[in-house]
Amino acid sequence: MSPAKYVGAINFYKINGGIMKLYPNLYLNNVKEITIELLKKNNIKGIILDIDNTLIDFDKNLLEGCEKWCDNLKKQGIRMCILSNTNKVHKVKKVAEILDLQYLYFAHKPNKKGFKKAIEILKLKPENIAVVGDQIFTDVLGGNRSKMFTILTKPIDTRDIWLTRIKRPFEKIVIKKYLKKERNTKK
Repeated sequence: MSPAKYVGAINFYKINGGIMKLYPNLYLNNVKEITIELLKKNNIKGIILDIDNTLIDFDKNLLEGCEKWCDNLKKQGIRMCILSNTNKVHKVKKVAEILDLQYLYFAHKPNKKGFKKAIEILKLKPENIAVVGDQIFTDVLGGNRSKMFTILTKPIDTRDIWLTRIKRPFEKIVIKKYLKKERNTKK
């Protein structure tokens, strides 16, 4: 599907779905911009974190300052877990051990099943959970479908696996429409 045709599909989805399920509740530069004040303001008590290009770069390096950020939120009583689509358990396990978090891998996001398992881990209601990730068609769509607060972050690396590279041009269209809507809302 060409990007121009895709924009039409987004509008169709918006009309028939009642809400724009592809739009996040927030769009931030990275996870470190998520503060306890922001979470409290939105009644968020738990966070489901993506891993690739959200917590680690293409070379599997943890985002600088991420461990301190995570520890600070946990000390404030925020529950967290990792929900990743990767099938590389060792990669997810390594990050989970560094951050001292429970994890689920090969989650098939945006399928709700992984999100339901994460809800069980966090022991919170969906409306009190934020889903944080760098992809619209997995993290945001899955979180929105699961009735959670969604936070889209910019990818921390420009490199992606082949499947994600295919989706990025379509995501850029959605982000552009989202940012235009946000600007119009603030006027």
